Amino acid sequence: MRLRALLDTPTLGLRLLGGEDELDRTVRGVMTTDLRDPSRYLSGGELVLTGLAWRRAPEDSERFVRILATAGVAGLAAGEAELGLVPDDLVAACLQHRLPLFSVVEDVSFASITEHVVRQVSSERAGDLAAVVDRHRRLMTSGPTGGGPEVVLDLLGSDLDLRAWVLSPTGRQIAGSTLAGTGPELSTELAARLAGEHLAAARSGRRGPHRVTLEGGGAQRLDEGRRSGDGPGGTFSLFPIRHEGRDLRQTLLSDWLLAVEADAGDWPAERLDLLHGVTQLIAVERDRRDAARTVRRRLAQEVLELVQTGAPPAEIAARLRVAAPVLLPGLGTAPHWQIVVARVEWEDGDMPGGQVAQSLLEEVLVDPGTFGPEPSDRIAVAHTGDEAVALVPLPVPDEPGDSSASGLHADALLSVVREPLSRGLADDGRLTVGVSASVHSAEGLRGALEEARHARRVAAARPGRVCAAGHEELASHVLLLPFVPDDVRRAFTARLLDPLRDYDRRHRAELIPTLEAFLDCDGSWTRCAGRLHLHVNTLRYRVGRIEQLTGRDLSRLEDKLDFFLALRMS
Repeated sequence: MRLRALLDTPTLGLRLLGGEDELDRTVRGVMTTDLRDPSRYLSGGELVLTGLAWRRAPEDSERFVRILATAGVAGLAAGEAELGLVPDDLVAACLQHRLPLFSVVEDVSFASITEHVVRQVSSERAGDLAAVVDRHRRLMTSGPTGGGPEVVLDLLGSDLDLRAWVLSPTGRQIAGSTLAGTGPELSTELAARLAGEHLAAARSGRRGPHRVTLEGGGAQRLDEGRRSGDGPGGTFSLFPIRHEGRDLRQTLLSDWLLAVEADAGDWPAERLDLLHGVTQLIAVERDRRDAARTVRRRLAQEVLELVQTGAPPAEIAARLRVAAPVLLPGLGTAPHWQIVVARVEWEDGDMPGGQVAQSLLEEVLVDPGTFGPEPSDRIAVAHTGDEAVALVPLPVPDEPGDSSASGLHADALLSVVREPLSRGLADDGRLTVGVSASVHSAEGLRGALEEARHARRVAAARPGRVCAAGHEELASHVLLLPFVPDDVRRAFTARLLDPLRDYDRRHRAELIPTLEAFLDCDGSWTRCAGRLHLHVNTLRYRVGRIEQLTGRDLSRLEDKLDFFLALRMS
């Protein structure tokens, strides 16, 4: 439909304030927003409806209109219900950017305009989009039946027979259909794989939806106890739910995605448009839940600043007492605390990674098998520069030795999410994570922060796009090895091991495996010979050859230690 047609419908209560020469623009959708920057939800051609809550000063109007014009929206309609007449500065900004501007009388609701537009956009999809609008109103409510992403997923299941899930960038299931008989679950492994495929496709520059065919189908269907698509494979279409108009690296690792069990390559344009509209509705909910984390992020930032500036423990303890009820509502006693530090670095170094690391920590610190967004409400994450710091509360164990509050372990933290995140970081990004031990008082937080940062530096010295290290590794001599300069490492290992490697290549003597086994057996001839299935005399001959080639004596502790370190650094 054309913008001009809106003025021909008196019941809509629209009055043209500017842009008469642009009324032949085509309207392809409608969006209601009071965000200061709604660009992430705009794809072009929308009629934007706003109550002007974003306007705090006259200069805000030009910025808001410039964002809309850059996104290619068809027009702007401002409501008169809250502020009365549309302010002159908004009229002037729309004239400057050639954006048609309407006012909406106070007795006409935005929902009425929305329903009229979507019913007129295409008669072929009018019924489907009217259902979307109906569920959109439910989606935006906050009551106990208000719903969320599940509402629009129910629509896809009931009206279009499409099974769909909302996934986090690590593959954790945020939402699925709640309709009886269609409540599908994705396995943790499959969801992580779909997330990885989506991240890889997006980083390659391909536009969504991304189509993925997996061998053996995919989703467990609860009502039938079988895998849909058993046999040749299952096809999924992955739709991004993202911040538009920003550097992809800033948003890709924090945005949700919509996974639909269908091949969108065969769909008509109308159905693709409908699914794009669904992602926009879910994006609004994503933004609302992200905004709800503001309090927890502020608490983390305040505690972090107190810890880093050396504030008295009593002052830090007071902030922790404020944080505990917010993060663990109903908890009777103050919890233990653990600190996790993450750093995202891009090879070109032109963009700080702290905000990306913050979003990743808020996701990674949640059990990947947990359903929904609520578990992340018990984590407070602050960020600065390239670093993010998470304050993780741990309930005090009911009984001594109770492992339920033992805390996070670095070796398990990234086990499920490493593959999708590695694909999202591609060839130019890196995530490193350090985990502290748990502490039970404010006095221990400063040490825990330094411990987590030091563990992260250990992780950073390891190969791979996604690495983590924990406090338990800081008590080992291995901690020293990553900080030896590369040229020193190469010279040291070459001096000790190259003669043995050369000999092994020429004679197939297996001196290196023999040396490793000998040191692992603490120099015990009998145990080492048994492990290698050798006669003790053969073992003595090999050790003698090692000593002859290197000029070292394996009966001396110093030489044993040198060989041990050389093997670890090689």
